[in-house]
Amino acid sequence: MKYSVIIPVFNEEANIGMLYRRMAGVLEVLSPSFELIFINDGSRDNTLALVKELAQSDKRVRFINLSRNFGHQIAVSAGLDACKGNRVVIIDADLQDPPELILEMDARMNDGFQVVYARRRKRKGESVVKLWTARIFYRILANIASIDIPLDTGDFRIMDRKVVDVLKSMPEQNKFLRGQISWIGFKQTFVEYDRSERQGGQTGYTYAKMFRFALDGITSFSDAPLRLASWMGFVVSGVAFIALVYALYGKFILHESEPGWASVIVSILFLGGIQLISLGFIGEYLSRISSNVKNRPLYVVAESNVENPDE
Repeated sequence: MKYSVIIPVFNEEANIGMLYRRMAGVLEVLSPSFELIFINDGSRDNTLALVKELAQSDKRVRFINLSRNFGHQIAVSAGLDACKGNRVVIIDADLQDPPELILEMDARMNDGFQVVYARRRKRKGESVVKLWTARIFYRILANIASIDIPLDTGDFRIMDRKVVDVLKSMPEQNKFLRGQISWIGFKQTFVEYDRSERQGGQTGYTYAKMFRFALDGITSFSDAPLRLASWMGFVVSGVAFIALVYALYGKFILHESEPGWASVIVSILFLGGIQLISLGFIGEYLSRISSNVKNRPLYVVAESNVENPDE
């Protein structure tokens, strides 16, 4: 098997047919030996039925139907566990990432690279808020992460089999695949492209999911929030000490002491806010430790035409 293409799908009935035709056309240029693996992540529309129809008419189409919605990164991980290709492509089903770019990415792989990812120049059809928050997140992560995570990239990429095998051995429950791939190393490069508008349907990536994804990325590859909590503790303690010295000086030296509750309330609220923020940071890391200690499976397969999809 030369190529495996991993396609997580969630309510993508409007895009399945077009994606299949464009993807098959590209891969047939590269090699007759390939597989398309659709991972149905709890879709509530006709997505699974359409994928099954494709699987019946084309033996190169595989599907994994998860028992519920486990999230985009877990769905991709299920595809990584099942794929058999020497080169593995990850791409979303909304056609914002053009399948035709795979030809250029594959050419870069032939130059000796183990990972070729797609970097966005422009992102059409997305709101100003989403563009702004994505830009801020990637730049914050780049500055605080312990590894070099490329800016303005998603999961659209080609990887060598060696990289996929290492990814499969990384058992984190809170997946942030683009960070894990950067951590693995090997020779990596990129091709640039203009991202198109969604071809059809509605995105399943709400702002809540984006926030959770951002937290997974930050807490997986940076200890900066914990260090920030420590520094805030030192700063607040310093301010409190200065305030104490000033209060004692005013009472015993200047003999000026005006009682008032406003300053006390402000101080309590300020200190309480710092403590809650610090506990929140610590709690995020502890929750991830708890998830990994439980050692539950990443996902549950309801049905599949892939042999041993969860092994």
